[in-house]
Amino acid sequence: MPSFIPDGDPALDLSRTAFPPPLARPGALTVLDITKYFGEATGGIRTYLLAKAAYVQAHPALRQILVIPGPYDGLAEAGGVRCYRLKGPKIPFDQSYRFLLATRTTRRILEHERPDIIEVGSPWLVPWITRRANRQLGAPLVWFYHTHFPRIVNPRADAGGSRAALQRAAWRYVRRLGRLYRAVLVASESVARELELAGVERVHRVVLGVDLACFHPEQRAVASETRRRYQLPDAPLAMYLGRFAEEKQIETVIYAWSEVERRTDAWLVLVGAGPRAARLRALAEGLQVRFVDYVRDRQEVARLLAAAEICVAPGPAESFGLSALEAMATGTPVLSVDAGGVADRVRASGAGALYAEGDVGACAEAALTLLRGDRQVLGTVARAYAERHHTWRAAFDGITDVYRRVLAESPG
Repeated sequence: MPSFIPDGDPALDLSRTAFPPPLARPGALTVLDITKYFGEATGGIRTYLLAKAAYVQAHPALRQILVIPGPYDGLAEAGGVRCYRLKGPKIPFDQSYRFLLATRTTRRILEHERPDIIEVGSPWLVPWITRRANRQLGAPLVWFYHTHFPRIVNPRADAGGSRAALQRAAWRYVRRLGRLYRAVLVASESVARELELAGVERVHRVVLGVDLACFHPEQRAVASETRRRYQLPDAPLAMYLGRFAEEKQIETVIYAWSEVERRTDAWLVLVGAGPRAARLRALAEGLQVRFVDYVRDRQEVARLLAAAEICVAPGPAESFGLSALEAMATGTPVLSVDAGGVADRVRASGAGALYAEGDVGACAEAALTLLRGDRQVLGTVARAYAERHHTWRAAFDGITDVYRRVLAESPG
């Protein structure tokens, strides 16, 4: 783990501890990031925040304050980045994450660090805790719309009844929450359109990036070794890498796999962890499906994606789909449902195939098309797309520009 992310200390109480002086970067733009989506077995948002920290460390005109939950309080810093880890209980229905509930400590952090701008990365309790803690300071708030929760509460577009009613309530909440922010950052063109059509204002389209040195086609040179290390079969592999959760709709791919394996010798590999794990293992019983536990090391993630013939991204509620972009950067084409942020990447790049949401037969046919196609050509297209459009430097240059515009438009 990076040096600025503390594991935490059971003896530390940040509600009472005197904080060290603010980071010594006089005149720097100080951004405070606060989110509950930073767990030990989580992916995209964690990757985004760590990539932002690396960007800040390389830019002396910036400072970053991270406020995230953990099993214990912790405090660490390095190169213009300071991280406060606040003790919080695990969320009962998804223990990948913890609640961030320390209202008093959050207020103390804001008043001590005095950030120029605050980016909120969670939609539920965190915005209200942050708003209350920010009353005296009054720093401008922006919301990074990482979680497309109206689609999460109603993952299937054709669902009605209570799910549809819950989705309508979710959209009302999104509109209400959006009014608290000077900007709403969205990393998917299609999701941005949905927000605007739903009446959300001040939507700013941004992009996310990928570590092009780590996620590189050269990782394919060790594909055989990677397969042996993870006990994967010597056969074509379709790989999902992410959380095992309902909104990811991994079940559609598992249901499709009986047809795929009947017509090819391909295997489906599911890498990750989450509340849906037991159900997915039961559904996959007897099929050519292999499970791999969550992998934290980014080099290992890159090697796994490079060892696959195709990457599978079946979730229609993805606000971006970072693991799919990482797969593209390694030269691995992507199979995705035709909704959400990953579908945007596949359409823009031409480096994959899409299937209709919930359509098991279409999913099987799209997988077969990729498995039987010229994957080397698609892989070259995928890598070129990532290089042109998704460097982290360009991504954070754009996000920092949004911050500066918000500050320029803010009163006082």
